[in-house]
Amino acid sequence: MNIKPLADRVLVKPAAAEEKTISGIIIPDSAKEKPLKGEVLAVGNGTKDEAMVVKTGDMVLYGKYAGTEIDVDGEKFLIMRQSDILATI
Repeated sequence: MNIKPLADRVLVKPAAAEEKTISGIIIPDSAKEKPLKGEVLAVGNGTKDEAMVVKTGDMVLYGKYAGTEIDVDGEKFLIMRQSDILATI
C-alpha cells in the first residue's frame, strides 16, 4: 500500500468492532457501533502552522464522525486531519 497523506492528514486503520451478544441475540454488522480507536499507519509532513504530533504506530482515539473512509484492496481505512484525533493511547 502506497498511501502518503498530505499536509496535516493521518491514515488510520480502525480497530475491529467488538462482538457482543446478549442472551443469544446476534447483532448484525449494520447495527454495530463504529470503533472509535485505531492505529496510525502513515502521517503527512504537517503544515507551517502545525507540526505533526502523532507518529506511525500510535494508537489513537477519534470522534464518531471523524475522517473520510476509504477502501483499499478490500480493507477499510480512515484519512483524517490530525486535529480530528482526540488522544493517543
